[in-house]
Amino acid sequence: MVAGLLAALLAAAEPAMAQDRVPLGWGRLFNNDALADQGDRWRSGSYTISRFMGPDWTGAPPAAFGSILEYRFSGEIISPDNVSEPDPSDRPYVGGLSAGVHTHWSTDAAQWRAGIDLVAVGEQTGVVGFQEWVHGWSGLGSGNLDVIQVPNRVYPTASGEAALPYRMGGATVLRPFVEVQAGVESYARIGADLLIGPYWDDSLLSRDSSTGQLVRGIAGNRNPGLSAILGGDYAYVFDSAYLPQGGPSVEPNRTRLRAGAYMQWEKVGLFYGVTWLGKEFEGQPETQLVGSLRIDILF
Repeated sequence: MVAGLLAALLAAAEPAMAQDRVPLGWGRLFNNDALADQGDRWRSGSYTISRFMGPDWTGAPPAAFGSILEYRFSGEIISPDNVSEPDPSDRPYVGGLSAGVHTHWSTDAAQWRAGIDLVAVGEQTGVVGFQEWVHGWSGLGSGNLDVIQVPNRVYPTASGEAALPYRMGGATVLRPFVEVQAGVESYARIGADLLIGPYWDDSLLSRDSSTGQLVRGIAGNRNPGLSAILGGDYAYVFDSAYLPQGGPSVEPNRTRLRAGAYMQWEKVGLFYGVTWLGKEFEGQPETQLVGSLRIDILF
C-alpha cells in the first residue's frame, strides 16, 4: 500500500515538476502539555514543520493530484506519567521522528490529502537524550526512560483525508472530514471543524496528527483581525506501535475536542489552541489537555 502510494505521488508530481515549482508557504505547530494542564505526561510534546511547494496558489487546492506537495517533518514525545520512576502499568516512552511527503487537491466541493511518512521510534532517534538534557538543564530531574522505551523501528505510514467545506455565511465555514491511516498507528476517523474569521479564507489547511488542530500551510490573506476554530473528532484505533504487546492495551475508541484563536497584526500573527485528548490506553487514569502555539513574523 505504502509503496503504491509513493509511486503514485512521484508519478503524478512529474508534470508539475516540469513547471516552475516555487515555495508557497510554511506550516508550523508546537504542542506541549506545559501550555495547558502542565502534566508532563502521555502526549507530552511535539513539533511539526511543513514546506509547501507548487506551481502557484489560486486560493483553493488544484484539481491535479500531485501538483502541490507538502514536505512534512515532525518530532514527538509520548511518555509515562512519571518519567523518573515509571509505573510498569503505564504506557512506554516513545521518542518519534518522522519525515514524509503529502499532496493536496480538490474535486468539485471536496478537498483531499494523501501522503506517506517514515516514522522512526526508539532510542535510535535521540529524542530521549534530548528530553533528559532539557530536564537536567531546567532542574526538572533526570528520567529512567531507557528501560521502558518502545524498540527501535521505522514504520512506513500511509494516510489520507477528505473534507467537505460548507460556507455557513460570512467568514464562517463548517468543515466535516474523514481520515484513515495505516502504519505506526492504524485508525479510521470522522470529525468536523468550525472555522470563524479571515485567517482561514482562501488558505491551504493541513491537520496536525497528535491534536487534530488545523494548520495553515499556504496563506490566502493576511488580513488583520481575530479568527477562531472549534473542532472535534472520533477515531476507531485498530493498532498502535506506540502501545506494543506486553504493556497496556490500546483503547480503541479515541476522542478529541479542540479550540483555538489566531490574532493577526500587521507584521505578527499568534495562534494558541487547547485540545482535550480522551484516553488512549486501557487503564489510563484520566484524560489530558495539550496546548498548541504558533508565531508568525513577517520581515
